[in-house]
Amino acid sequence: MKRVVIIGAGPGGICTGIKLKEAGYDSFTIVEQADGVGGTWRHNTYPGCRCDVPSVLYSFSFAQKADWTARYAAQPEILAYLEDLAEQYGLMPHVRLNTRVQGAVWDDDASLWRIALDDGSCLEAEVLVSAVGLFNEPNIPAIPGIESFSGPVMHSARWQHDLPLDGRRIAVIGSAASAVQFVPEIAPVAGDLTVFQRTPNHVRFREADYTPEEQAAISSDPALLHAEREKVAGWVDAMCKMQDTALLDIAAADCAQNATVVEDEDTRQRLSPGYAFGGKRPLVSSDWYPTFNRPNVRLVTDAIARIEPDAVIGDDGTRYPADVLILATGFQTTRFLSAIPVQGRGGRKLDHVWADGARAYLGITTSGFPNLFMLYGPNTNNGSILHNIECQADYVVRHMQRMEQDGLAWIDLRPEVLDAYNSNLQREIAAIPAWNTGVSGYYRTEGGLNVTQWPDGMQRYREMTSAPDAGAYETGM
Repeated sequence: MKRVVIIGAGPGGICTGIKLKEAGYDSFTIVEQADGVGGTWRHNTYPGCRCDVPSVLYSFSFAQKADWTARYAAQPEILAYLEDLAEQYGLMPHVRLNTRVQGAVWDDDASLWRIALDDGSCLEAEVLVSAVGLFNEPNIPAIPGIESFSGPVMHSARWQHDLPLDGRRIAVIGSAASAVQFVPEIAPVAGDLTVFQRTPNHVRFREADYTPEEQAAISSDPALLHAEREKVAGWVDAMCKMQDTALLDIAAADCAQNATVVEDEDTRQRLSPGYAFGGKRPLVSSDWYPTFNRPNVRLVTDAIARIEPDAVIGDDGTRYPADVLILATGFQTTRFLSAIPVQGRGGRKLDHVWADGARAYLGITTSGFPNLFMLYGPNTNNGSILHNIECQADYVVRHMQRMEQDGLAWIDLRPEVLDAYNSNLQREIAAIPAWNTGVSGYYRTEGGLNVTQWPDGMQRYREMTSAPDAGAYETGM
């Protein structure tokens, strides 16, 4: 039976481990750099952190959670769900915590992966699964002088809860997913809060939570939970396709209505995007816009020229004094597994192969790297990622079973399959107007290639990952 090493104990690593155990595979190790499981939901603990996908969709189909306390679940509750899964399914004996993967090399002769760890040890496995995800490496902006700032500097994904913010002059660089959640939380205690925005976002109003009666009914009636899940999934799938102009117009109008609470007209205009809905990931918040009515909060949309020991300097020379600098600048979303040195057949290196942008088949496999599978890989981001991760974990297990049944040492994606799949994928992406407006965001590489987004709904992704595709792979005995 083949040995498996999984990189990462977030949702992808947990789901893959569960699927392996259920299929009878017990020889696997999950390597996790943090001190516990949960992935991005362990790292991101900033005030107000929550999911922007409806909670009813944010659980695996085999472990549906019916008792979420909010329509959009908060970080502690999601982390608890993932931790409970790891315990419930007996994964913890397979997990090596506080351990970082330094690199992985495929041995052509032995038909296995050698995985180097930061403690100097090396693991061997016939199958390597990357579950590093999309939101794991914080993006630190290269702003001149940032290293000279004399006060505390923290990225929102590495929140310092022991850092006092009361009465401090706080500069927040960034205004997207994390900022819309933590800025309203810290604004009441800040002495002065300046938000530096590069590009405004579409921000939908967060719907009211279920009433206690609704929550009790859903929790106690599996049929009602299924119906609610299907209803929400249908709406999310329609939004994911980005083709229903009437639906997109309604969503854009909802965002514009949400912004009308901003009292200052100039501020409201600068918070309002001038690009099509969906050009960047739409956000969800009921308190982002009202925060800008506070007298201690201001919005700056001029570019940042540099940072000095006690201030942020705008392009026009304006000086914005600051005691604390918070980076809400997202993650290195376009690198995927290439952030780790990975060497495949014939010594080819993944970061070289992906120099012009990450490419994979179904976001799971790529040519020249046998028995390497990716969870939340290139162009799989859309809808509820837990749904897509589950599809990917099922795919991994299915191909492992095929290798066992056929006595195969390895499978490797055919180059022509990779090329054809990605040519069609990019044609579909090009046919979505909102994704091709030139607006900045995390979807694209510096060269402009969209490497993160899946251009359709969750249902189609499940259909494609479930379809037999043995012919897509070269094999070796």
